[in-house]
Amino acid sequence: MPYPLKPRGSSQEVAQFLRQHQEISRVVKEQQRLLFAIDATASRQPTWDMACTLTHSLLQVTDGMPQLALKLCFYRGFDEFKQTDWLTDATVLHRSMSKVTCLGGQTQIRRTLRYALKQHTSAPIKGLLFIGDAIEEPAHELIELAGQCALRKLPLFLFQEGTNGQVSDIFLQMAKLSQGAYAQFDLNAPNKLRDLLAAIAAFASGGYSALERRSDSASKLLLQQMNR
Repeated sequence: MPYPLKPRGSSQEVAQFLRQHQEISRVVKEQQRLLFAIDATASRQPTWDMACTLTHSLLQVTDGMPQLALKLCFYRGFDEFKQTDWLTDATVLHRSMSKVTCLGGQTQIRRTLRYALKQHTSAPIKGLLFIGDAIEEPAHELIELAGQCALRKLPLFLFQEGTNGQVSDIFLQMAKLSQGAYAQFDLNAPNKLRDLLAAIAAFASGGYSALERRSDSASKLLLQQMNR
């Protein structure tokens, strides 16, 4: 005659587990998310270390924003596109980026935008922050994707390294269309860059009202470009 199975836990334990699960789900749902993408192709190698130092400043800013989660993604080499999980620990994110080295290959901005839209569909993200120096894909396709980002209220924050005029024009169009912002990734002006990155983090964490409460010139520039 089989013995009746004993319950693995009391009803109180089950209820406690469910409460904890609901609390974790609530915290995750309330977190604001910012996708941080970088071009890691060979053309960026000469300034890569400086760029890593500056982007670490962004990660340090987010340490004071526990409600903000970041995902780092990058492309390089032959069709290589990688990303981290959504994280709130700046140290873990910086460690992930510091392991990246540049490899020759074509730009994958189109793929980056499609990935951002997919992420935005599954759970909204506050924006895509991208750093790159070249475009090797049809401009009309990138502008069309920027238009899709606009329809879904996903602003693009595009930082251009270098002075290629064609890249500038396309990035400007994409940023304006998506109601985001464009800026030069000027390694000779690190303080200005840090302020802009901090302003974007503030927007991702608290929206337009968070930017409006800030008095620095970077936040004002961002609001101006975002038509606010």
